[in-house]
Amino acid sequence: VMVWLRRTTHYLFIVVVAVNSTLLTINAGDYIFYTDWAWTSFVVFSVSQSTMLVVGAIYYMLFTGVPGTATYYATIMTIYTWVAKGAWFALGYPYDFIVTPVWIPSAMLLDLTYWATRRNKHAAIIIGGTLVGLSLPIFNMINLLLVRDPLEMAFKYPRPTLPPYMTPIEPQVGKFYNSPVALGSGAGAVLSVPIAALGAKLNTWTYRWMAA
Repeated sequence: VMVWLRRTTHYLFIVVVAVNSTLLTINAGDYIFYTDWAWTSFVVFSVSQSTMLVVGAIYYMLFTGVPGTATYYATIMTIYTWVAKGAWFALGYPYDFIVTPVWIPSAMLLDLTYWATRRNKHAAIIIGGTLVGLSLPIFNMINLLLVRDPLEMAFKYPRPTLPPYMTPIEPQVGKFYNSPVALGSGAGAVLSVPIAALGAKLNTWTYRWMAA
């Protein structure tokens, strides 16, 4: 019974984190957030997505002990988000109104670190967490550049729940940051490591809580 309870608790945590990742993306990943607030929002979005990915991915990976699980987790997040985009499509928005972040390559780097260091948990936290934080903004910017004119879409399809003070404005590129990718990667690399450690610690806490 305890084995069943432990597994159920772990899988419940995984589902909760994956669903929350989808909600965060839907709330912070549409064109208005991405374009009207330009580079400031890209940095915030990059850091939030990096830390959110690494906490769930390392938790799931250490739970199974199998390299490749982080990529599987990122795939779940991606599928969830693509399905959730259908709700916006049903409201009359184009299907690419929500920009789905590129999580999978960064999760693959985390898996590779865990595999290359022979399942060393601390290496996965330090090296893997750093790689996730560094890489996600780069992959995400490439992803964003491939989307059709986001500014035009932001004006054409404003979010219905948008407050007046967030009406579309022309983005001031470079006004605050010269390189949002560099700043996002730097901040992400620093913050993803302690968040990865938190994900690893959640594994321990879950086992202790279930064994109590």
